[in-house]
Amino acid sequence: MRKILIIINRKAGTDRQKALGELIRRVLPPPAFSVETTWLQYLGHGTDLAREAVQRGVDTVVAVGGDGSINEIAQGLLGTRTALAIVPLGSGNGLARALGIPLNAEKALEIVARGERRPMDAGFANEHLFLSNAGVGFDAVIADRFRHSKKRGLINYARLVIGGFAGYQPAEYRLLSEDGSERKERAFLMTVANGNQFGYDFKVAPQASVFDGQLDVCLVPPLRFWDLLPLSIRSLRGDLHKSRYMRHFTAKEVSVSSEALSSLQVDGDAVSPGKDKTVYFRIAEGALQVLVPSS
Repeated sequence: MRKILIIINRKAGTDRQKALGELIRRVLPPPAFSVETTWLQYLGHGTDLAREAVQRGVDTVVAVGGDGSINEIAQGLLGTRTALAIVPLGSGNGLARALGIPLNAEKALEIVARGERRPMDAGFANEHLFLSNAGVGFDAVIADRFRHSKKRGLINYARLVIGGFAGYQPAEYRLLSEDGSERKERAFLMTVANGNQFGYDFKVAPQASVFDGQLDVCLVPPLRFWDLLPLSIRSLRGDLHKSRYMRHFTAKEVSVSSEALSSLQVDGDAVSPGKDKTVYFRIAEGALQVLVPSS
């Protein structure tokens, strides 16, 4: 009997939760599965619940929500044998898309039942965990504004991007990799990717993989407003890395510093970058067990 803990972000909505409960009973029936369901109550609760699950010998912790709650729950599972599974009910669902997990709840639960367990990489930005990406450029500014917005969804995100573009000044960044190589770049986006996308299928690093032991460092040079549309199209099409809009390299560790550095986002959530104007990014290979579609 597999012990499974399902952690639900309450933002999923009452009707959605009722339907989900019926799906859980159908897809994960006893006696093959012993399923416990609980809900997030406070910031950091997902981490606490996941750590307790590890101590109780739970086989799989299922995160039901978006990238932010998935990140929080994953923090309690790093370096353990307890696997993370995902039922994506967020807005962008960047990690689920990168892992090939269906956005349909029933199909996602079927992966919980019959999926393949794989060790995936975890990224850290000044020791803040990120599973998809982290950044200190325009994406970090928008993440902070999105956090204070009452509306969710792609339309609101696009509104924040368009509204914030005119007042944003691209910064000059100094990047130092683990091999000692150094470069200076002025950039609109300065994003370090573990997975391939921000969410909504906007791929910032189309070739990135959470299983390759590498970080993909992505720099988008300063843009004009009318560049936003072709950049977005290339991103959705998955060939942004082949365009003039992207400068890209891989590394296992990289430090990024700038006098203008004031914001940091990890998996779309704004966090403090610290006071020394430098963010140190590193990869932890195979740090998290995750359930993905069987190959």
